[in-house]
Amino acid sequence: AVLNLLEIAKLEVPDVKFYQASSSEMFGNMVGEDGYQKLTTPMHPTSPYGCAKVLAYNITRHYRNAYKMHACNGILFNHESPRRGINFVTNKVCKGAVEIYRGKAKELALGNLDSFRDWGHSYDYVRAMVKIINWPSADDWIVATGETRSIREMCAYVFNRLGLEYEDYVVQEERFIRPEELQFLRGDSSKTRGLLDWQPKYTFESMMDEMVDYWLEKIQ
Repeated sequence: AVLNLLEIAKLEVPDVKFYQASSSEMFGNMVGEDGYQKLTTPMHPTSPYGCAKVLAYNITRHYRNAYKMHACNGILFNHESPRRGINFVTNKVCKGAVEIYRGKAKELALGNLDSFRDWGHSYDYVRAMVKIINWPSADDWIVATGETRSIREMCAYVFNRLGLEYEDYVVQEERFIRPEELQFLRGDSSKTRGLLDWQPKYTFESMMDEMVDYWLEKIQ
């Protein structure tokens, strides 16, 4: 799909500003010695999604270099909000914890609790996307908080906010564990912060609070 869009743009609207939504999943389990994923970190994805994103990332770079198109890659690490689908772990945990709190469920089934992710808020990341596409020259960028937490830590925070202990309710099920687990993500967004004057306004805690409050209001 990305190749088709780029080819159409090249032929019909070569001056268009093209933004490719790249993903931290492209890195797989490759991490720099300093504990961060950077633009120079090798990409070895651990899922079909990540593999497809690597192709889209590289084909965007190719069209930028070969045809001088304004084609950008924004490598966004996990970004969340109350609108996130409940099949994604952040909203799954928030909704599940509130259901338990309201007496509508007795447990929450998850996969690997010791996977680490760099979670930010979609509001902040869309602000970065606007800055990326409007930068005078097309380039590749990383958007991340630079902080990483495990799913276990996230469960502890969400359940504690509701006065509960996650250990009493969270169970691990084999069906939610990936065939090849992505263990650790933490992005280096220093280039984005420096050149684009971008800073996230949400903290991990304020983001999770917003998502919990959403479900507290929705589930009565």
